[in-house]
Amino acid sequence: MKRLIKIAFSKVLYRYLLFFTLFAALGFTVATQLKMFSLGIITRKGPDFFELFGTGKNPTSVTHEELINRWKELDESGKGAIDKEDVSQFMETHHQEGIVDRGITTISKYFPLDKNVWSLVVVILAIACFEAITLFAYRFGTKFFAISIGKDIRQQYFEHIQSLPMSFYQAHNIGALSSRAVNDAYMIADGINSSLVNYLQTPFALASTLGLCFAISWRLSCVVFIGLPLLIGPIIFIAKRIRRLSRQLQKKQEAFASVLVEFLTGVQTIKLFAMEDFSLKKYKENNNAMAELEIRNARYDISSRPVLHTIAMLFLVTTLLFGLWGLCLPLHEVLFFCGLLSAVYEPVKKFADENGRIQRGAAACDRLYEVLDLNPSIQGEKNTNDKISFSNNVAFENVTFSYGNDQTVLSSVSFQVKKGEMVAIVGPTGGGKSTIVSLFTRLFEPQDGVITIDGVPIQQINQKTLREFFAVVPQKPFLFHDTVRENIRFGREFSDDAVRFAAAQAHAEEFICALPLGYETFLAEAGKTLSGGQQQRLAIARALIKQSPILILDEATSALDPASELQIKLVLKELKGAFTQIIIAHRLSTIEDADRIIVIDGGKKVGDGTKEELLERCPTFKRLWMPHLSA
Repeated sequence: MKRLIKIAFSKVLYRYLLFFTLFAALGFTVATQLKMFSLGIITRKGPDFFELFGTGKNPTSVTHEELINRWKELDESGKGAIDKEDVSQFMETHHQEGIVDRGITTISKYFPLDKNVWSLVVVILAIACFEAITLFAYRFGTKFFAISIGKDIRQQYFEHIQSLPMSFYQAHNIGALSSRAVNDAYMIADGINSSLVNYLQTPFALASTLGLCFAISWRLSCVVFIGLPLLIGPIIFIAKRIRRLSRQLQKKQEAFASVLVEFLTGVQTIKLFAMEDFSLKKYKENNNAMAELEIRNARYDISSRPVLHTIAMLFLVTTLLFGLWGLCLPLHEVLFFCGLLSAVYEPVKKFADENGRIQRGAAACDRLYEVLDLNPSIQGEKNTNDKISFSNNVAFENVTFSYGNDQTVLSSVSFQVKKGEMVAIVGPTGGGKSTIVSLFTRLFEPQDGVITIDGVPIQQINQKTLREFFAVVPQKPFLFHDTVRENIRFGREFSDDAVRFAAAQAHAEEFICALPLGYETFLAEAGKTLSGGQQQRLAIARALIKQSPILILDEATSALDPASELQIKLVLKELKGAFTQIIIAHRLSTIEDADRIIVIDGGKKVGDGTKEELLERCPTFKRLWMPHLSA
């Protein structure tokens, strides 16, 4: 709850919107009270016979003598007849007027309500228009306020998760992260919207309306104080249950989203293995569990209204009977009081509904800030370098790394790559080759050792600058739902000639020109309408266009056909000397032109040298190379 309040006051714009919303809410409350007052005006017909001619406090009979004496008091001028003005003047002098009567007397100075029915119509229409305007301003203000906060929270969330390391994404499910960005942000905004109703409008409505109730009758107002505790008790009880169930429901929604994302991303495998029934079973189990929690949540959420409505109606009837028969108040005063009483109970009843949304918003806020409160484990040092001087080498110095489990991926690995060299890194599957790429670019941080560029630890280099220094072709290329041109540019302002040159270098231009719109062809999600080889060639073009000093290919030719692979090998050979190349390969045909080969096995460097040197003294490399010779 404290977080919701803190968010609501965190920006100047929010505070302005709060002020506007509060002002509109106060106006709407006043308009509601004026509407009840107009009801009292309409039902006011003046004093009845017994009230006018009786002499007791609560007269139920009038004698002839009382009738004659009161007539003389009413007809002071002796004209033999009395009119409304005579009665009003007498009641004002001899009886205490109610709040409705005093209000009518004041308004009649400007609008003759008793003499002209159109004046009454104008007043009622003015009240209705005022209520409509303030209601729209109040509701629009709260919605706009909530939308603004939801937008900013989503923006803050996305900016923050971009700063988190890859270890965070390994620990969290994609479906859960996307759910927090959309559903939780919406619930937070909805909770803050409901907070404006409960903690701004409701207190003012209660205070001002109860003040008017006391002005009518303090004894009748005591009924309100008897009823309020009976209303507040169920609200507190239901709120606790809703918040607890909301937390459970949001976790279950995460699991449900994860199952759905899992099916959509792995649908090809599921169909190939004919495991639709298995997927359906998992989906059904999570769907049923979520529906069960939703039903329990709805039970508490919906039950608040009927309970509070029953209590409110009970006290409304009690008030009506006590006012008319116990205190003998005029009908229009009692109706005005009951109207105000409903205006008191209505915010309290709505409080229960809105409080359910507040509790859900508070639970969503706690979940979202579980991510927002995380500090990036990989941070640049203070006064980091924005430029990289590269004239000598990049090096691993006794680097040890594990992914947070007991198994060490790299153990005291040391090597260097000189400027202009083409160095290949090979080894058995799972030996730690691809991890080297992640460590070079600081996607992960080694537990021990240091990685340097010309002797400067990469921790002293700005992260963006460091990642611009490397052009990486990943093992699994990812393409965006955009044009071929924009996929190669990747958000940078490269010229069309540069795009075509990079595509030609990657031997991608031939298939690009065969597409319906060439470079302007929109690719499907993740480039799934292209073959694996075509996707990789676009990824290579994306890396080459950067013209970065170091080009890293992580199994980049694994999905290429022999002809395309040969073309890429020719490109890499042509780039020798112009770029420093680090090629991580499983297919050794790619690395025949490498200046040096580093062999990684079981997380350790077991060989470093030319192909000929390794064939002589490195059993691991010889074991890997022999199948290539027989191919």
